[in-house]
Amino acid sequence: GPALLFVKTSQGKEEGRRFYACSACRDRKDCNFFQWEDEKVSETRLAAREEYNRNHQPFFTHRQNMDRYKNFVLLPLSKRRFCQECQQLLLPAEWEKHSDHQFLCDITTARLKSPSQLLYPLENKKTNAQYLFADRSCQFLLNLLTDLGFRRVLSVGTPRLHEMIQSKASQEEEFSVKSLLLDIDFRYSQFYTEDEFCHYNMFNHHFFGGEAARETCRKFLYEENGERVIMVTDPPFGGLVEALASSFKKLMAMWSETEKEGRDNKEMPMFWIFPYFFESRILDFFPSFSMMDYQVDYDNHALYKHGKTGRRQSPVRIFTNLTPSMIVLPEEEGYRFCTVCQRYVSSGNQHCEICNSCTSKDGRRWKHCVLCKKCVKPSWFHCNNCNCCTLQKHSCEKADLGCFVCGKAGHKRSACPSLSRT
Repeated sequence: GPALLFVKTSQGKEEGRRFYACSACRDRKDCNFFQWEDEKVSETRLAAREEYNRNHQPFFTHRQNMDRYKNFVLLPLSKRRFCQECQQLLLPAEWEKHSDHQFLCDITTARLKSPSQLLYPLENKKTNAQYLFADRSCQFLLNLLTDLGFRRVLSVGTPRLHEMIQSKASQEEEFSVKSLLLDIDFRYSQFYTEDEFCHYNMFNHHFFGGEAARETCRKFLYEENGERVIMVTDPPFGGLVEALASSFKKLMAMWSETEKEGRDNKEMPMFWIFPYFFESRILDFFPSFSMMDYQVDYDNHALYKHGKTGRRQSPVRIFTNLTPSMIVLPEEEGYRFCTVCQRYVSSGNQHCEICNSCTSKDGRRWKHCVLCKKCVKPSWFHCNNCNCCTLQKHSCEKADLGCFVCGKAGHKRSACPSLSRT
């Protein structure tokens, strides 16, 4: 899909040179697309780029994958094979081509309904960063969504939640929740119909299936028979918050357009799952959001596990535009309700009378610094040289080093007014 426009800056210079680069891959090894904004591209180079794109298309279309799936489920169990190297369901006529590859055999219907456990997670931190919810977190999210009365879930980059909803819907007649998965991982097109999965890039709001896929999403967002919709998204943590926020606002706008009456000032309900240290960035784009204390953990992430302490705890939280008091967190997992804040907080998150808030972000009890006029981590101390709280063993760095972009003191690169103008 479309590239994103970036700016290359040099320290102390306000003006930078703008360039286009891939929206999805942050490493040139994964996608070498680069073009200066003011560059004139020759016909030869354009043709070469088109050829490259053609050669990197998926081998089968979504519709072809669905036809293959129908044939695959008709096979006896002994003839159901999955190629681990190609990450592809195989029909008997294709076995010969994959004869020197590793297979998984006897693929049951239950395994087909759990593709996230069949497929290898794509864990390249600079491209896919495909970490999957642990069952505990996934079950909590689904229970929370149903308790809140949502019957349609737009799952943006949350394949395991989508999978759990689909599986439950096929097994329980009274379960009435529907899900649409939007994900950049095209491998899921082998398991889900065009009404269940759209190939989508959340960094540039690009539907690879064109207008047909966009219409599928638009129809899903239409709340017929009072079926309320919520968007749940779990983006790669290294992704640009600005680009993500832009796409999410466009999805919200699609929701608003489905029924204009009474929606002029309303936002589509949303759960954005992201580390707590991005709180200020998210609130810059969505001031109506607040951060919940619930720790989201992942099956295939070495650090982000529930129940660990200190820096080993999962820093991942739920940001939402729903009223915080509505989000009930499980008391058996160490959460309690703060009557002053009117929200559930971690048991170690004590209410600060000066800030008039439960201020901890990481589950530990934070302490108030009178000089900083805010609560800080328990391991931090106020440094008079830096004029702020920081770790006791740190090298003092004077603020007069200045901003990387404009060279002026008093602000960091991310808050540089020159960058905002650009």
